[in-house]
Amino acid sequence: MSADPKLHLAELLKTALASVAPDAPERDILLERPKQAGHGDFSSNLAMQLAKPLRRSPRDLAQMLVAELPASELVSKVEIAGPGFINFTLATDAKTGIVTTVLEQGEAFGRGADKGISVQIEFVSANPTGPLHVGHGRGAAYGASLSSVMEFAGYKVAREYYVNDAGRQMDILATSTWLRYLAFFGIEVAFPPNGYQGDYVIDMAREIRDGHQDRFAKVSLEQVTAGLVDVDADKEAHLDGLIANAKALLGQDYHWIHDFVLTEQLGDCREDLGEFGVTFDKWFSEKSLFDTGLVERAVTQLEKLGHIYVQDGAKWFRSSAFGDEKDRVVQRDNGLFTYFASDIAYHLNKYERGFDRMIDIWGADHHGYIPRVKGAIQALALAPEKLEVSLVQFAVLYRNGQKAPMSTRSGQFVTLRDLRKEVGNDACRFFYVLRKSDQHLDFDLDLAKSQSNENPVYYIQYAHARVCSVLGQWNGVERDLLEVDLGRLESERELGLCARLATFPEVVQSAADDYAPHQIAFYLKDLAGEFHSWYNAERMLVEDEDLKAARLALAAAIRHTLANGLRLLGVSAPTSM
Repeated sequence: MSADPKLHLAELLKTALASVAPDAPERDILLERPKQAGHGDFSSNLAMQLAKPLRRSPRDLAQMLVAELPASELVSKVEIAGPGFINFTLATDAKTGIVTTVLEQGEAFGRGADKGISVQIEFVSANPTGPLHVGHGRGAAYGASLSSVMEFAGYKVAREYYVNDAGRQMDILATSTWLRYLAFFGIEVAFPPNGYQGDYVIDMAREIRDGHQDRFAKVSLEQVTAGLVDVDADKEAHLDGLIANAKALLGQDYHWIHDFVLTEQLGDCREDLGEFGVTFDKWFSEKSLFDTGLVERAVTQLEKLGHIYVQDGAKWFRSSAFGDEKDRVVQRDNGLFTYFASDIAYHLNKYERGFDRMIDIWGADHHGYIPRVKGAIQALALAPEKLEVSLVQFAVLYRNGQKAPMSTRSGQFVTLRDLRKEVGNDACRFFYVLRKSDQHLDFDLDLAKSQSNENPVYYIQYAHARVCSVLGQWNGVERDLLEVDLGRLESERELGLCARLATFPEVVQSAADDYAPHQIAFYLKDLAGEFHSWYNAERMLVEDEDLKAARLALAAAIRHTLANGLRLLGVSAPTSM
């Protein structure tokens, strides 16, 4: 029988069921950990599940099952509770055996078996129009942590960033930079209020000036502003006029400026995320969808399937037929494809790459976008259930009790780089995943910087460092701890810590299944709390050699588990603090 207590108990119940009801259909036997310690270590509702089909009362059936349970050295007590729960209390050896398992597996403890399922996770995907701000940081931390958790749970994960390098926002950034560049040569164009206004735009303009002098300034103010709609009448039309004039006046040089600002901002984004411990297997260019003709092919395919109609010269996708609130334009009357059209093509490309599952991580403000994207997938005769969207609420940063603004266009925002510099990567990564992704998050800057028990990341890291300190004082070799008598671990705190360690693989699997890395964060807080309580109540380096060795083995197992959990969240596990 299995050495894993949970699997072992399931095998015992399966044997008992075969004796009580040999003709009963096979079923998965579920065992849960009771919330109350007095209800044992595991509980099964098998009797309640089978009572109706077997025409027995749940308690009577539970008694029959318990009577047929094979004897086991791993079980010290079996009780029937409530309407028919079967509660198991494990023998001490079964509880402490997890310590040996952790020490043997080390960094692999908690890792799930290979599921043979490929998962593509697309996250961040912020327009490369300026530095990443503190709002983007939450999506980055969540996506990176979820990717690590799912990979550790046994999935084959592909991390991807979708680069919006073909749309209007990049034209706005290129034109904004050119206007700032012109100002260096005395061509003072009234800067549009909806242009990109951050200092980084002026820095890029200065770099262009220093490298190319007046190459892009051989124009007049009258040429730049010719034919513009009054900004007060329609600021978006005014900005579109500036973009059109820039393209006409610069010709091929416009593409140079466009590519320059894209390269600068995308490079800054890569560097920022890399320093944050967030990396990608693929940076997918939106422009490539047009270059390969996939956008046109996707729209043509929808048209052939009868999901496109023409109105006022534009092509519309019948997204209302698939649950969207209204139909959507995919190609404008001027022949240009919409952003939605390229998004349809991008998802078609994902399906054609053959992923078993795709997870899009979007900001919560994109909630209304889900029906139209899933509708397009369904209209293309693909399986919409393969695509799942996980929404992330932007974090709100508070400094000195004041809410910090985060608008990219206005330039009034706190960058992710500045936040990391102020509180450190570890606090950023941990605080960002302290809440379920779709829940509002206030980022308490003062708490993140504090070195106190109220700061959860400090509290967890301190537990790891404490274990390292104790093991350092012991001055022994960890592999020797595999041979110790774990029967000396007898106190309620020690057995409770063993039980907590045993749940780590289950927490990893649950966090992967629910797309919820915050479950790892909660687990680490609980484990650290129980360790600190034990550390403060009991000495580890006692004179009794056998007891000392047993406690050190438990402490070492806690250290491994804390390190494994922190690694999944992109947080370091310091050996001293």
